[in-house]
Amino acid sequence: MAATGNEEQTLLPDIEEEAEGMEREMESEEEEEEGMGVEHSEEEDEEDTSEDERENEAEIQRLEEQLSINVFDYNCHVDLIKLLRQEGKLHRLRKARQKMSELFPLTEEIWLDWLKDEIRITEDESDREKVYELFERAVKDYVCPEIWLEYVQYSIGGMGAQGGIERVRSIFERALTAVGLHMTKGASIWEAYREFEIVILSTVQPPPGSTPSQEQQELLNSQLERIHTLFRRQLAVPLMDMEGTYAEYSDWAEDGVPEMVTHHYRRALQQLGKCKPFEEALLVSEPPKLAEYQAYIDFEIKEGDPARVQIIFERALAENCLVPDLWIKYTAYLDRQLKIKDLVLSAHERAVRNCPWTMGLWKSYLLALERHGADHQTVTDVFEKALNAGFIQATDYVEIWQSFLDYLRRRVDFSKEWSRELDELRAAFARSLDYLKQDVEERFSESGDLSCTIMQIWARIEALHCKNMQKARELWDSIMTKGNAKHANMWLEYYNLERSYGDASHCRKALHRAVQCTSDYPEHVCDVLLNFERVEGSLEDWDAAVQKTETKINRVNDQRARVAEKEALQARHEEEKVDHRRKAKADKKGQKKSQKANRTGDKRKAEDEYDEEWGEDAELPSKRLRGEDNFGSTATEELMETESGLFGRRAPSRKTEPPGFRKNQQRSSEAPQQSQDVSKEQRKEENSVFVSNLAFNLDDPEGKLRTLFQSCGTVQQVRPVFSMKGVFRGYCYVQFEDRLAVPEALKLDRQDVDGRPMYVSPCVDKNKNPDFKVFKYQTAMEKHKIFISGLPYTCTKETLEDLCKQHGTVKAIRLVTNRSGKPKGLAYVEYENEAQASQAVLKMDGTMLENFTLSVAISNPPSRKMEDKGVPNRFLGAAMPGQPQGA
Repeated sequence: MAATGNEEQTLLPDIEEEAEGMEREMESEEEEEEGMGVEHSEEEDEEDTSEDERENEAEIQRLEEQLSINVFDYNCHVDLIKLLRQEGKLHRLRKARQKMSELFPLTEEIWLDWLKDEIRITEDESDREKVYELFERAVKDYVCPEIWLEYVQYSIGGMGAQGGIERVRSIFERALTAVGLHMTKGASIWEAYREFEIVILSTVQPPPGSTPSQEQQELLNSQLERIHTLFRRQLAVPLMDMEGTYAEYSDWAEDGVPEMVTHHYRRALQQLGKCKPFEEALLVSEPPKLAEYQAYIDFEIKEGDPARVQIIFERALAENCLVPDLWIKYTAYLDRQLKIKDLVLSAHERAVRNCPWTMGLWKSYLLALERHGADHQTVTDVFEKALNAGFIQATDYVEIWQSFLDYLRRRVDFSKEWSRELDELRAAFARSLDYLKQDVEERFSESGDLSCTIMQIWARIEALHCKNMQKARELWDSIMTKGNAKHANMWLEYYNLERSYGDASHCRKALHRAVQCTSDYPEHVCDVLLNFERVEGSLEDWDAAVQKTETKINRVNDQRARVAEKEALQARHEEEKVDHRRKAKADKKGQKKSQKANRTGDKRKAEDEYDEEWGEDAELPSKRLRGEDNFGSTATEELMETESGLFGRRAPSRKTEPPGFRKNQQRSSEAPQQSQDVSKEQRKEENSVFVSNLAFNLDDPEGKLRTLFQSCGTVQQVRPVFSMKGVFRGYCYVQFEDRLAVPEALKLDRQDVDGRPMYVSPCVDKNKNPDFKVFKYQTAMEKHKIFISGLPYTCTKETLEDLCKQHGTVKAIRLVTNRSGKPKGLAYVEYENEAQASQAVLKMDGTMLENFTLSVAISNPPSRKMEDKGVPNRFLGAAMPGQPQGA
């Protein structure tokens, strides 16, 4: 949690002089060394050192300039602090740490480095107080046992001051409250506390052989009781290696361990046994360990000890501080279960500092402030910070405004005709509309409030609480002018408002306008108008309503008829075009076949004459009569292809090929010809995948694909698809012996094969599964993925990964290419969680890469529109109806 502005200001100016003094001392020491004649035999070392210093100074200036442009660049802050500490520039280092701590919670490592640096230069008691203030800020960011241990150890150094011992004990007690239940690290605080009290005990014990006075004896007994109490408290808490603590207490206690202490110790030992599996799972798992922590949290919530639930939440958040869902669950638990003001508000403030882009956390914070009676100025300040947090969706701004307006509305006493709170509420409503129209639309190209929800709420408040229907009507008039007049539900909402708080005249006027303007559900609006006049209207009103509704319905029916006629005409035109193309192809193919038949007949005639001349009775194959093969009409034959794929056709026998058929084509067709002998019974869709987008000139497609897919499972057969001329068509079917190999094969989708992305999809009969979709990617918002556009075409996966991994763990990267494998300048990057993706959007959007400006947003692919225009299936290889296609 951030320190207040006053704390920051008191720390910085007072310590600047010390830092400058330290730097001057370091410089004077260097000068003294030079004056004493310290010689360096290697001048090159000096030159290298000065060169490194110049490079570091240049890098420091670059980082400072970058932060002046984007102060929320977290990594830039970290790099700057690291460089300044390396160069020993204490004054600038303190300023850099101060600025970063104002914007972000600092990690345990950064805090410990800062604290140790400040402790090293501390000289007098006034300086110690500044370090105490720094420790107080450090322990508020996260619950870290190491920082608390450093704090108590530092406080022991001041125990000699007035009230020093009591101060040390107070800090120890706070440390035990914060981290004493930490199962793996809490024992170190307990042991340090005991050691401190044992040292105090040694100072109050009388010298050997002397008789203590009554006052000394009371002091001695009091100190012994403190140590006994610490042992008893620790043994009642389940901690690692508590058996050793019990053995130590047994040796230390002269009268043995009391039975009650043993009883509490055994109960704690049982609890430790229940928790050990969760601790061991955390020990062996890799970060971020979210699943393991969630299981641990669920267990502790079921056990029902709020203190233990709190400590495991804090442990999880210390390692996953940028996971909004974890903060949401923690703050919700505190709101509903503990309800302790300081604890709840502290957690909410830390949550929005860690994940400022998450609107839900700000919304919960505002509610918590109101729930715990925070003053109005505090709530307003938090709301203003939320507006500057940089949400990633326009609708987030609408929701945060709604939450703040709800808060302001609850402050108003509507029993009074006028109040300052009412004026503030109206001003806030007006400001919200301006903010959405200007700031939000400028950033997102939309206000996020298409239905004008805020204006509707304002109008209802004016009508219900303020009895100001005139203002409500003005607001609804503005709503309708924003493109909502065509929606029936908007008119009916306004009608219900008039029905509840207005009069019949305005109700009638609203319904007449609704009938005139509505385009989505005109019949429903007409029915509402007629029903209204049945109850409220005169005969003239009824006649006017009937005439209005009939005119509207007739106009709507005419429009629908024209649209249907137009669509039917377009469909006929499409069908005629398709039929014309089919007929032209069939005629052209028929001509080619007749020419081939004539050439084949001439050849056979010559062969017969040759055989008769030499007197040989060569046995010739019988002719295949036209229509002998049951292949259907000419329109079907024109789609025939030589296919060795699933449920494909065989090509005509090579014995009927024309004399001019090229040898290399004969060789290229041998492979498909051999594989076509596989019967349909042997072909299994569920064991096969469809492979497409391969190069037409791919050498030996069967062998290459068999090699490529053999890692997925045993390949039973590869059936490439060839044209009538024996040319590879760029797709094939791969069948495995085991269907379990299919999911592994699908993982090879988009793999590069000879410079083109290979498409691998399930082999599905689309006649049996008409709803099967080829499109495999999500069409809804994916909050853990980002979409990047504007990439240079030369950008590689490695370059993009180096760029993106600075903001989180990259799980997958997909560069979008066209069918030929050429990049489109687009990419999808998947992160481990929503927090990392949101952070990447904030940091990368608008940045430059090779003189290209990148646009980065959360992945929200458009829905896949599959229009059925009645056009026949024209996929490659669609030789006959009912043939399965690769999806």
